[in-house]
Amino acid sequence: MTFSAIQSPRPALSSRIGVAVVSAIGIAGCTLGPNYTRPPLPSHAWHAPLEGGLSESPADPAVLATWWQQLDDPLLTELVATADGGNLDLVAARQHVREVQSQRALAEAALYPTVRARAEAIPVNSSANKGLTGLETVWTPDVFGKLHRTLEAVTADAGVGEESRHDVEVSVGAEVAQAYIDVRSLQSRLAIAQSDLDSQTDSLDLARWRAQAGLTTVLDVDQARSNVEQTRAQMPTLRAGLEQAKNRLAVLLGREPGSLDEMLAQIQPIPRPPAEVAIGVPTDTLERRPDVRRAERALAAETARIGAAKADAYPTFSFTGQVGIDAISPATFSHPGAIAGVVAANAVQVLFDHGAIRAKVRAQKAVRAQALAHFESTVLHALEEVENDIAAYGEEQSRAKALQTAAEAAERAATYSRERYKSGLIDFQIVLDADRSLHSIQDQLAVSRGQVVSDLIALYRSLGGGWTTGEGTKS
Repeated sequence: MTFSAIQSPRPALSSRIGVAVVSAIGIAGCTLGPNYTRPPLPSHAWHAPLEGGLSESPADPAVLATWWQQLDDPLLTELVATADGGNLDLVAARQHVREVQSQRALAEAALYPTVRARAEAIPVNSSANKGLTGLETVWTPDVFGKLHRTLEAVTADAGVGEESRHDVEVSVGAEVAQAYIDVRSLQSRLAIAQSDLDSQTDSLDLARWRAQAGLTTVLDVDQARSNVEQTRAQMPTLRAGLEQAKNRLAVLLGREPGSLDEMLAQIQPIPRPPAEVAIGVPTDTLERRPDVRRAERALAAETARIGAAKADAYPTFSFTGQVGIDAISPATFSHPGAIAGVVAANAVQVLFDHGAIRAKVRAQKAVRAQALAHFESTVLHALEEVENDIAAYGEEQSRAKALQTAAEAAERAATYSRERYKSGLIDFQIVLDADRSLHSIQDQLAVSRGQVVSDLIALYRSLGGGWTTGEGTKS
């Protein structure tokens, strides 16, 4: 139904507009539900034993935000800061945040009237011989809360975008650190392989000397040469892995592969983890992890959309007001009657839609149920990741300690066996076995040291470390 008043003087027009606005406000204020309540989070202790310096002490948010600094490697800190500004996934994620924030502003604007200026020029040869100007206002009051629920939903969508950005920040920081650790680990393994190759070459030279002196057979020489070449054969694979890790690191920084060769040319030891790592309790982790936060915001959005869908079953009201004056005619300033106005009030009610609105509400409730299941699944997977990383970090440290002891014993055995072989007191096979054992254990130790740091990186990542509330560069 439509009500209008045409060609009204200014006082009458104002009163009609006032009555329409007051009437709309009087029936407004009903927002259809349900209202959103965040699901509770688990509140229990970690199941895996906390070993290797881990503790349930509250984690310092500043430490979690820049956890890589705990490895005390200035180059790693520089690389993460560079990635924070240059990683293309992060660039895209930050632009997506701007997109969803703009969509929220658009939804908020729908709550307010729209005012447009209007001007008409009448041709000079027209009998009217004058021009018209005026204002036009359109307003749809949110009587049953559809617009407010829509705003609530897109506000939550904006939160989803923010948490997606945080999730990318967490991933990029962890991947940069992991690629860097891969570089240092492979450099260490190559250095060990080269050292073992030099030692095995010495054993080969010794076997040749003894064979030339008639003190042994060519069998010892061939066995020594086989040992040397087996070690040499491992080095191309390690060098290829090193190049791949460097290239991966460069791409994470938003640079071309090969651009970091000079920066990473100098061999540095694998960073060592801190003596103590505070991880807090499960609730702390779930409150911080971006994937959990994102799933919670998505649930809030889908809950709000139920109310928006329900509002379609209720009337929609809209008001249109126009005010026009004879802008060119001098009579405008001496005759108030020259001001003309129109006020229109419209109400639309769906009378029959063959159950379409009810079906839409049921569908949205099902979408909300899916979002709840996804949230609960995300929580469980988050807890699983942290529990696994806690166990891996502690156990790998125990492995590294055992390998360190084994490496020290293997080095003593290798040195002693060469001395005994020189004196002709033992068979060359014992020397070969000692060299192989030393090379194997030293390589395993280098891998384990790198894996300890990798497990710590994975733990910090699963704790949700590596993001801040702002968009500034982390350092």
